[in-house]
Amino acid sequence: MSAASDAPANPNSEAPMNPATATTTIGVVGAGQMGSGIAQLAAASGFRVVLHDADPDSLRRARHSISRRLGDAGDAQSRLLFASDLTDLREADLIVEAIVESEPAKKALFASLDGLAKPSAILASNTSSISITRLASSTSRPARVIGMHFMNPPPVMKLVEIVRGSETSDEVFEVVKSLAERLGKTVICSRDYPGFVVNRILMPMINEAFHALYTGVATKEDIDAGMRLGTNHPMGPLQLADFIGLDVCLSIMRVLHNGLGEDKYWPCPLLAQYVDAGRLGKKSGAGVYMYRNGRL
Repeated sequence: MSAASDAPANPNSEAPMNPATATTTIGVVGAGQMGSGIAQLAAASGFRVVLHDADPDSLRRARHSISRRLGDAGDAQSRLLFASDLTDLREADLIVEAIVESEPAKKALFASLDGLAKPSAILASNTSSISITRLASSTSRPARVIGMHFMNPPPVMKLVEIVRGSETSDEVFEVVKSLAERLGKTVICSRDYPGFVVNRILMPMINEAFHALYTGVATKEDIDAGMRLGTNHPMGPLQLADFIGLDVCLSIMRVLHNGLGEDKYWPCPLLAQYVDAGRLGKKSGAGVYMYRNGRL
């Protein structure tokens, strides 16, 4: 359910604006699975969207996959612009960062966006674990920086996790919450702690599944079947890790371990070994399981 009433008041609040008219153009940085999904969702919801990626191949793949998923929705496709130049985001009202889960990379991007975006623009991060306060510190507009964590895949999953940094204004929170609801999402609000809500709970479960596999408790198939059929999860934790990306899972576990300092968040060595070997999951064709054309 919505957590707007639980959001703490912020002394840096600005005069409220009408959320229904505040945002007309959304920029998305990163044309991978998450970024292209967010762009598709926003275009289908009536927003003008600029999807940026410096890699032409990534943009080409995103254009193809979004076109295929939207099908005959010509109006939505006409609202999408694919851009390789970051300055094409200059007029966006909201820019959502959806790049690699790396704090240095995200901070560098936020510093660049801060320099080119219009003063009224909101800068949001789709990070699944990294501190919004630290990302905001790389900008001159920390009151206008917020976490907007979509679940994967964004067009399908109903949740958006909104994370307020220490200086995020009430106005920005209300605008982003209203926008997420216009996208058809249910909003939960998290304070700025490592992993937020969803991954604070989900990733240790996935990590424990890797420990069970690593120590020979059961086969990968039995671990996943046990959780699917024994707890009614739609997907076993190891298959889910492949779907998310093992590199992403490892990055989040390291954020949890470093940020919370408890041994229970120590990343399983088997997870690290898979990532070191380039077995990143479904996206690379190999993870815990092997994939051909995106299928097991």
